[in-house]
Amino acid sequence: MRSSGKTDTGSKRSNNQDSIYYSDKPVGPLPNLYIVADGMGGHRAGDQASKMAIDIAVDFIKKSTIENPIAVLKRAMIFANNEIYKTASRDPDLRGMGTTMVAAVCQDEKLYVANIGDSRLYSVGNEIKQITMDHSLVEELIRDGKLERKKGRNHPEKNIITKAMGSKEEVIPDFFEIDINPEDKYLLCSDGLSNMVEDDEIRDIVIDNEDLRETAQALIDRANYYGGADNISVVIIAS
Repeated sequence: MRSSGKTDTGSKRSNNQDSIYYSDKPVGPLPNLYIVADGMGGHRAGDQASKMAIDIAVDFIKKSTIENPIAVLKRAMIFANNEIYKTASRDPDLRGMGTTMVAAVCQDEKLYVANIGDSRLYSVGNEIKQITMDHSLVEELIRDGKLERKKGRNHPEKNIITKAMGSKEEVIPDFFEIDINPEDKYLLCSDGLSNMVEDDEIRDIVIDNEDLRETAQALIDRANYYGGADNISVVIIAS
């Protein structure tokens, strides 16, 4: 696998609360690892939450002897959640901090994905498909049939997250497994991209750019062109 990633403050924010990690080389027992995290909880707390989540999860995986990718991701994310929660409980300045996380591993022609919050993973080829499911109020309203999906993008409560790392003592990620199509690319992103750029336009940018580094920059540029209202983070994977 090959990958590239980039994170950007955006046009409206003064600091970047997103963090990313991507490695095409083995990380502990995993053959590769890709992560996007979007922090929340105030200027200092959001920065620290996303960075802590990735640092703790990656360190846990490096030391792990578990070979099953889903089991490794699950234990790493649960451990990181617990550490963030304990840190926030001890420090009043960090109380309430949390972060989303979407993580992926490519192994044996499968893509294993875990997520907490509304950072997403898409498969991008002839069509674009969201693999993860947002943990958000808007997504719950859509699933319950109380809101049309096309109206969700501009919903006044679209940023309310129903599950985040660090917000509770115990949080369980959702997991997904798909077959890897060598013709497709896979995109992890924070909502700073998905809230600003329509899915079909994301697909066009990913398909039109063969160089992954240029693709990452083009996606960020487009989100900023439309206002860049939030931090923007992307990690792109290809065979």
